[in-house]
Amino acid sequence: MDITLHITDREGVTHSVQAPTDMNMNVMELVRAYELAPEGTIGICGGMAMCASCQCYVLNDVALPEKNPDEEAMLWEAFNVKDNSRLGCQIHLTEDLDGLAIALAPEV
Repeated sequence: MDITLHITDREGVTHSVQAPTDMNMNVMELVRAYELAPEGTIGICGGMAMCASCQCYVLNDVALPEKNPDEEAMLWEAFNVKDNSRLGCQIHLTEDLDGLAIALAPEV
């Protein structure tokens, strides 16, 4: 099943994109697949919660999984962190995320 996510890029443009829930992808990989951030500016660590280049802001009330300790630690050290910050690499695409709206954090 595909779900729809609304992703606002770093230029302020919102893209409504289709996301497969059966490929074990995460939000960071989806952003890369749709080329919504310049190459080399997102997912630099490969999705290991070690760089915060995929930090995003959750804009609506969609039930997300809890942050794991690695994500908490990385966000503690990252720049431009807000209360609604998450690491895109730690948000796996599931049917529960249909309609999720996020904005990519500024590039550091």
